[in-house]
Formats: sequence, C-alpha cells, structure tokens
Amino acid sequence: MKKVQLGAVFASFLFVATACGGGNANEPAETDSAEGNNTEENEASGSILVSGSSAMEPLIAAASEEFMNENIDASISVQAGGSGQGLSSVASGQVQIGNSDVFAEEKEDIPAEELVDHRIAVVGMGPATHPEVGVEDISTEDLIAVFTGEVTNWSELGGADQEIVIVNRPDSSGTRDTFVKYGLEDNEPVPGDITEDSSNAVMKIISETPGAIGYLAFSYYDEQGTVLPLSVDGVEQTDENVISGEYPIWAYMHSYTKGEPEGLTAQFIEYLQGDFVQGTLIPEMGYIPEADMQVERDAEGNDTPK
Repeated sequence: MKKVQLGAVFASFLFVATACGGGNANEPAETDSAEGNNTEENEASGSILVSGSSAMEPLIAAASEEFMNENIDASISVQAGGSGQGLSSVASGQVQIGNSDVFAEEKEDIPAEELVDHRIAVVGMGPATHPEVGVEDISTEDLIAVFTGEVTNWSELGGADQEIVIVNRPDSSGTRDTFVKYGLEDNEPVPGDITEDSSNAVMKIISETPGAIGYLAFSYYDEQGTVLPLSVDGVEQTDENVISGEYPIWAYMHSYTKGEPEGLTAQFIEYLQGDFVQGTLIPEMGYIPEADMQVERDAEGNDTPK
C-alpha cells in the first residue's frame, strides 16, 4: 500500500515539473504570433532592379516571382531591353543585375573588368519563320544569303512563291550578336524590313506576317507552332543538339553584377543558381542547365569538350 502511494506522489511531482518547466527538445520552435511562421523565415528583404537580355527575361521574371512568394519583404523588378542595355545599366549602377546572353567582353564600351559574371543557364537560338513559307531546313550558306539580301523570295529555296520579310533585332541585342556570330558566320544582316526591341514582338510579327523570318531563343517556341524553327544544315533546333555541340547557335545566360554582389542581390543570384531554378524552372521553360553541356565556350567563341 505504501508503494502505491509513493508512486502516485512521484507521478504528480513529474506532472507539475513538466507543466512549470520550459518545455523539451521535441517542442516546435517559437513562431511569429501574427503569421505563424518561423521567425527565421523571410529573411530576404529590400528591392533590386534587373534588366537586359530579352532571351533571359521569361526565366528571370518567373524566378523572381517564385523568390518573392517565398520572401514577402523582397521586391525584384525585371525588365528586358537587350543585353547591351543590361550591361551598360549595371556598369553605371542604374540596376543591380544586368542580364546578357553575350560575354561582357564582347560588347564595346563596357568595362568588363568591373563586372562579375554569374552564369545562370544556356539557351539555344535559331532562325524562325512564318509557318507557311514552305521551307523547314536551310543551309548555313542559304541562311547567310537570306539575311544579307541575296535571296529575296522563298521560291528560290524551294518554298512558296512568297517575298522574304526579314525581322531583325537592334545592335544592342545579345540574341542578334549570337545569331550573327554563330548562325551567319559574322556576316552582318541587311537592315531588314522590321526591327524590334524584344523577342516577344519578333515572335508576334513573324507569326502574323507571311514570308517573315527572324531569330529567336528556343524558349520562345511553343507547341502551337506559332512560328516555325528551321533546321540548319539538317540539324534540328533541340536542347539535345545544343548540349552535344552539334547545333552551334547557342549562348550562356549571364547575370552580371558590378563587383561581388551583396544583400538581396547576392541572395537572388544564389537562388538562380540553386536546385529549384536549375533543376526545375530552367528545363521547364525551355532553357538548358549549364551543368548538362558537353562543350564549353569562351568569349572568343571557341568550343572545347568538357
């Protein structure tokens, strides 16, 4: 009987001690009473501006939305405008990140030595036409002839009897630089019939203009066949052909900062190079993780196996 009484007293003592004590290791961490979130969450805060490559804009815009959903005190404004504008804006301090699909060293009047390169992805680019031109594959020789004005009707290439309408990007465009260097072998295109500042506008014009041809990043192609990507020398515009090095018209997606990034800028670049963007967002949106590439390219355009 005495043993039963002692056991009851001991159990009561444990109950009181637990109730009055500070808890134990299995209890949840202290949370913010207003939101119910761990106080360590949402550490990223402030605001930054990002501008530049229109080929990169869809990816960076989508990534910034995801980042801001996870960090409610952070504000990231993303604009296009072309690689040249991105590089000059970050160099002058107007924006915190300048996106470019060319190396800073390739653009004149850009102090490349002051900028830090953060590679985000790889993107393929190529000639895109109105779906009814009647041509699906083009040789590099004929592609040059089209963009330099030597060939002016699709019938000369076995296609429809339709005048060729060239849709260009301005000189500040990194997509233009990449296409001219690796698609046209450095032959400058004629001024063309139309020049547009953004890839979105180029895609729309090509899709609505009979006989039109321009150039776009793979990320702008859609399953509806809004525009027709031409094979070049029999090689299709696919991620697999870019990765292997068989298809030559591609570029790195660079996010440049002036000096080493700090604060929100550093946090966002780390996010861009992290698992979610690299493993999920990049392939879903038509880009290629740099880690997948089997070739490497330098600022002079030399490719070497990895």
